[in-house]
Amino acid sequence: MAGSSEAFIQMKIFLSLFLALGLSAAAADRPNILFIMADDHAAHAISAYGSKINQTPNLDRIGNEGMRFENCFVVNSICTPSRAAILTGKYSHINGVTVFNRFDGRQPTVAKMLQKGGYHTGMIGKWHLTSNPTGFDYWNVLPGQGQYHNPNLIEMGKTNKIKGYATDIITDLGIKFIQDRPKDKPFFLMLHHKAPHRPWEPDDKHAHMYDDVDIPEPATFNDDYSHRASAAKVATMRIDVDLNKKDLKQEPPPGLSAEALKKWKYQRYIKDYLRCIASIDDNVGRVLDFLKKEGLDKNTIVIYTSDQGFFLGDHDWFDKRFMYEESLRMPFMVRYPGKIKPHTVSDGMILNVDFAPTFLEYAGLPVPPEIQGHSIKPLLEGKKPKDWRTSMYYRYYCHPSEHTVNKHYGVRTERYKLIFYHDLNEWELFDLKKDPHELNSVYADPKFADVLADLKKELERLRKELGDHDQWVDKPPKSVTGPDAGQ
Repeated sequence: MAGSSEAFIQMKIFLSLFLALGLSAAAADRPNILFIMADDHAAHAISAYGSKINQTPNLDRIGNEGMRFENCFVVNSICTPSRAAILTGKYSHINGVTVFNRFDGRQPTVAKMLQKGGYHTGMIGKWHLTSNPTGFDYWNVLPGQGQYHNPNLIEMGKTNKIKGYATDIITDLGIKFIQDRPKDKPFFLMLHHKAPHRPWEPDDKHAHMYDDVDIPEPATFNDDYSHRASAAKVATMRIDVDLNKKDLKQEPPPGLSAEALKKWKYQRYIKDYLRCIASIDDNVGRVLDFLKKEGLDKNTIVIYTSDQGFFLGDHDWFDKRFMYEESLRMPFMVRYPGKIKPHTVSDGMILNVDFAPTFLEYAGLPVPPEIQGHSIKPLLEGKKPKDWRTSMYYRYYCHPSEHTVNKHYGVRTERYKLIFYHDLNEWELFDLKKDPHELNSVYADPKFADVLADLKKELERLRKELGDHDQWVDKPPKSVTGPDAGQ
């Protein structure tokens, strides 16, 4: 009996060691996933994307050491819907978040799937989905928009006020999450910065950056909105008209002409915006250095993106919402040493609904058939499938609202863009090759009749394929009200 008892104990020890080694092997084989997302960071304010107005050396490290996507697009260019699309891999009309309405956390999300699949999951920073995060082992989020300085954060349901600057604090919490993680599991961390969201409040370190520099104005700074639908003329996001005292932070010099005042306002706006980005760049560098120091860099997928694009004085605008390129285009850079070839660029058309299935495929988990996005793993491996998408569907739901952007939907192909403002019954058609700034709609030009007919067919094909049958047109979901709603 004694011998058999001893053998049983030895077997238990062996099985325990075997299981522990198995778990460790699984953790080592499956990559960690660090998803860093800024808020309103336009791709054309990243030097890896050819920015003419700033340098972002640490963000560039991700692109230089991995892959940069030239054609990453958002399916609904506004903060809350984009976040819901990223979590679910589904479009707004399916996940229920069309504007600022509450995200139903009971529905399946990529965080829940990764958590169930053995990942240690975390959400830190800007959440902006009204409901509490679900599917995360740890979460610590800003309430609503949150504050840049000395922000409140809600940690697993408890509100704490933390002294410091939001970008630094969110980074500190992200590093701590990685340090404290269970070492027998891979981690998935959504690290979401508030910056560079309006009202663009920089930290002390960068407060005087660009003081002695005039930032170049964009080519479309003096756009007069002619030759397009009337939606552009009524939008209230103009540099010269709609920036307020909180945005500008000081009174303009007296006696300026209208032209000089517009230029002055642009400099005030864009410099604070870029100062906020400089802090993000510094903090991304901190995270990258930490991963290397801890020996985690080789087995961690690092992603940098933004929840959508942003107008940086383009068309005399700030904000987003429109289907125009600056608002539609998202930065997206991915580093995974040994798996993604460095210094590579993809022109493949990807969407924010593609992020969730990509995470699942890299984690070795099945992608549910109801997810509407597609894994971009083949593109990251340098293989573009023959049937990869060459068109995308976009829809913006909110009007009237802050910034007064009319409801619209449309299709973008590799060369053309067709937009329909359904409450105005107006169309726009742009040839992006000949008119990359989208200044002249050719919708009524008979030379484009065949292109137009093809695009309308493609638009309807996508709407049918995605199941968008105007569910929200007559009875939109209830939106969040209050100071956070319109941001």
